[in-house]
Amino acid sequence: MTVAYIDCIAGVSGDMLLGALLDAGVAESELRARLHDLALPGFALTVSKVQKVGIGAVKVDVQVTDHATERHVPAIIDLVERSAVADNVKRRAAAIFRRLGEVEAAIHGTTPERVHLHELGGIDTIVDVVGVLIGFDLLGVDKVVCSPLPLARGFVDAAHGRMPLPAPATAALLEGVPVTGAEVTGELVTPTGAALVTALAAEFGPLPTMELAATGYGAGNVDRAIPNVVRLLVGRAPASGAAVDDDVSAEPLYVVETNIDDMNPEWYDYVSAALFAAGAREVFTQPAAMKKNRPATLLSVLCRPDDRAVLRRILFRETTTIGVREYPVQRYALQRAAATVETGYGAVRVKIVQGAGVERRWTPEYDDCRRAAEATGMPLQEVYRRALEAARDLSAASSATR
Repeated sequence: MTVAYIDCIAGVSGDMLLGALLDAGVAESELRARLHDLALPGFALTVSKVQKVGIGAVKVDVQVTDHATERHVPAIIDLVERSAVADNVKRRAAAIFRRLGEVEAAIHGTTPERVHLHELGGIDTIVDVVGVLIGFDLLGVDKVVCSPLPLARGFVDAAHGRMPLPAPATAALLEGVPVTGAEVTGELVTPTGAALVTALAAEFGPLPTMELAATGYGAGNVDRAIPNVVRLLVGRAPASGAAVDDDVSAEPLYVVETNIDDMNPEWYDYVSAALFAAGAREVFTQPAAMKKNRPATLLSVLCRPDDRAVLRRILFRETTTIGVREYPVQRYALQRAAATVETGYGAVRVKIVQGAGVERRWTPEYDDCRRAAEATGMPLQEVYRRALEAARDLSAASSATR
């Protein structure tokens, strides 16, 4: 399992996280290509190498020519959902902007649909949020852990005037998260940074055990007495599952579930996105019949043991349930590997599964196939077929050289 640790040495912001991801190994060309799928006019990405108190770090600036800094949350979500970015990125980005809207609405005494996101509604914020989600996706990160967040005092100028630090939106977003005071003045954790780490991190605390593979530093704007950077450490965690045989592993997981008979069915999509963003392995629903044969929905979440608490909170907060149950399960999984193949229409990632007497099979990533089909005008099934052929050829070549 690939684990990423966000070490908030001097706080965190969206552009700092983007810089750390690039420094940790995300290819700049691939990030730019996927951000292009947003189809957003009026921005350009500038990437440079800087020094912060002797530490080399990557600085990312989003240069904006579209100066509409005020947008309603539904407009931002619609903009993201109409784009060509990967579906999992769309879901998580939409969930983050919905949460920002809820927080801002509570602060200003209005509704999420009517609240204006001022600085948070700018193109630069949209690019930061989507770019960070793309970056973690490109690194193949399975789990994110974040350090406690340092908060400093002071004031910041915003659309509503001078605001105390931490900004009200930041403070609201960090409820339930470990924070610590900092001996500096100025904004260390921005609302965008707070929204991202609370959506990405499965837990907050010390550096988890891992075999370290890469370290990246992302630089902030201000020069301070301490290095104004966020550090990203990426590595492989020890296998949580024991091998059952040479091809199958067992992993202890939990099912967290609830029966719901009084909720608007349209809400399940939003709830599922929030659960996936918080670390759920799987989210699924089944029709059920409750007392008096009342039709209902069984909402089930498969997760790691450490993620149960945050997922329970989401179920209580985002659904109409008044009770949740959980129980341990053992998941048995075949060997899985990943490869990237060239189809002639673009690169496509392929999942390879084998073991337990099952003949090796290949599954092209749908999002990559769709992106290639849309870019070239070829039928999706043709791109899919080419990806399968390329995967089989790669596998045959690999076997021949052994």
